[in-house]
Amino acid sequence: MHAYFAGLGTALSLIVAIGAQNAFVLKQGLMRRHVLAVCAFCAISDAMLISAGVMGAGAVAAAAPWFLGVMRWGGAAFLLIYGARSFRAAWRGGAVLQAGQGGGAGLGATLAVLAALTWLNPHVWLDTVVLIGSVSAGWENRGAFAAGAVSGSGLFFFALGYGARWLTPLFARPLAWRVLDGLVGLVMWSIALGLVRGG
Repeated sequence: MHAYFAGLGTALSLIVAIGAQNAFVLKQGLMRRHVLAVCAFCAISDAMLISAGVMGAGAVAAAAPWFLGVMRWGGAAFLLIYGARSFRAAWRGGAVLQAGQGGGAGLGATLAVLAALTWLNPHVWLDTVVLIGSVSAGWENRGAFAAGAVSGSGLFFFALGYGARWLTPLFARPLAWRVLDGLVGLVMWSIALGLVRGG
């Protein structure tokens, strides 16, 4: 159980920081659109990446630095475009006034954006494959460590997606949505800038 809780704590400490993926999950939760699918996609993706890291894929990434380079530039380009869309939504305002309204992107389009935010984001790979994979090497029961890390990831995403509804009264105001879109744009562009600068 020590290894399990160590994995749980490691995953939560890495994933809680607001990033592109988390901002997207939060917004979907506020709009109550495809929340189950979005949370499940993030949890399953993390489970795959964490498992790969624990099984030694971190060594592969270290041996092939070009892989992270491709991820870095592809992720930066996507984040710049998505950030620009968020800024445009913040500028226009009024597109979404209440959580739970109909309309919006379909499930396929939503998951396509989320897939890019997850699998093209080098920070996700570094946190799950490299960092969690490296930390797991210090535990004899790596399976329990991986199970704890996967549990922590799933717990966080479902709490974020479904917990967002508690903020619904705040986001009943158009200004709150404009502020959120602006913050999402800032997050996307700051991460993209960090990727371009090699951070």
